[in-house]
Amino acid sequence: MARGTTIVIDLGKTLSKVSLWSACGELLDRHVRPNAPIEVDGLRRLDAGGTGQWLLETLAHFADHPVETIIPVGHGAAVAVLHGGALAFAPLDYEQAIPVETMAAYRTTRDTFAVTGSPALPDGLNIGSQLHLLEQRYPEVMARATLLPWAQYWAYFLTGVAASEVTSLGCHSDLWNPLAADFAPMARTRGWAQRFAPLAKAGDAVGVLLPWIASQTGLSRNVRVLAGLHDSNAALLAARGFAEIADNEATVLSTGTWFVAMRLARSGVNMAALPEARDCLVNVDAYGQPVPSARFMGGREIETLIEIDTRRVDIRPDQPALLAAVPEVLALQKMVLPTLMRGFGPFPHGTFGWINRPEDWFERRAAACLYAAMVADTALDLIGSCERLLVEGRFSEADVFVRALAALRPQTQVYVGNAHNDVSFGALRLVDPALRPLGALVRVEPLDGPIDAYRRRWHAEIGAFA
Repeated sequence: MARGTTIVIDLGKTLSKVSLWSACGELLDRHVRPNAPIEVDGLRRLDAGGTGQWLLETLAHFADHPVETIIPVGHGAAVAVLHGGALAFAPLDYEQAIPVETMAAYRTTRDTFAVTGSPALPDGLNIGSQLHLLEQRYPEVMARATLLPWAQYWAYFLTGVAASEVTSLGCHSDLWNPLAADFAPMARTRGWAQRFAPLAKAGDAVGVLLPWIASQTGLSRNVRVLAGLHDSNAALLAARGFAEIADNEATVLSTGTWFVAMRLARSGVNMAALPEARDCLVNVDAYGQPVPSARFMGGREIETLIEIDTRRVDIRPDQPALLAAVPEVLALQKMVLPTLMRGFGPFPHGTFGWINRPEDWFERRAAACLYAAMVADTALDLIGSCERLLVEGRFSEADVFVRALAALRPQTQVYVGNAHNDVSFGALRLVDPALRPLGALVRVEPLDGPIDAYRRRWHAEIGAFA
């Protein structure tokens, strides 16, 4: 067990975050940088170069601390291509559109959902579709490349050691068979499985800092770097630190740009029973076990709905006013119909629209939170979520959202926790699995008001426009 401090690098879709933790799980410092895509060769890409430079500058802030371990965490829909010992080109952003003909050709090669638990997703959200496009663009490079998931690329960046890991490979990539715990047939047929770096467990140390990185950052050359893991799986690992979740029947709803519900099911996983067309999937946890999951782009949708408003729905000083706006929104059934981000979530083909759109600033933001709760409630039903629900991440601090969920699911114990007991804390538990969160879970009090009538109207309107 580490006695010094640990750095967690969390490279999400919207934000890059670097946090410093004590051995007992206390957050000591945190730095954040907004992410912006770049364009190269006409393709939307991740700014790996800019992120790497910022990362080195940020790590230097921690040189005076006894850092022993660094753990990378990343979203699961990016792949790094190494050629000649270096990044061949900036990885694709998963919002890069795939040409229709290219996507159609790729999908003829995919394994079925029953094999991979991976739905056919738009743009580059399936890593397989990215690899197919990259092979067309860069055939010579791709034929000799070493492939790495996004989180493990940063372990390579810091150590020069290439490794792959199952939580990233098993995240709607089309490349992994969760029940067989192995690459899917297509990944082997296409030669991609053979090009991925060797598998490591999330908590394995892949190496120590490269000498030039140690010199530039001031950190010790003996700092070990773990393989790391997928961000939503890190949140799941954090949740398991709470006694209420631990080994019980429970679901964790991780909230950020994406809202990802991951069910810790006491019964076995029936992948065929999940509705693939409604953005359900099977993730793979840090122990290699399949996890029934559902998702939608909740954070992006909320931010789209509040338009020019500059104050977020989760900002603490605004919570009383947002809650005070709810009775009017419920009584007059002011609501949003899905889906803003078409192609995603439980209503991928829904037609977005307002009913009784509020002009009041607080009512509009409250309605956005109720919308997210309605979609989340549906997604949770699709994966059979029951008994316990932990909402973590940024929107766990949006009282209208979490209290609406508690009201919609009266048979479920709904909890929120310390906002910092999420992705980064989960990664920290790779170092010390016995680590427990410093704070306790808080049971969410349901909203008062006619939310059942509101839900009935919402679903009726969706049916009318389906």
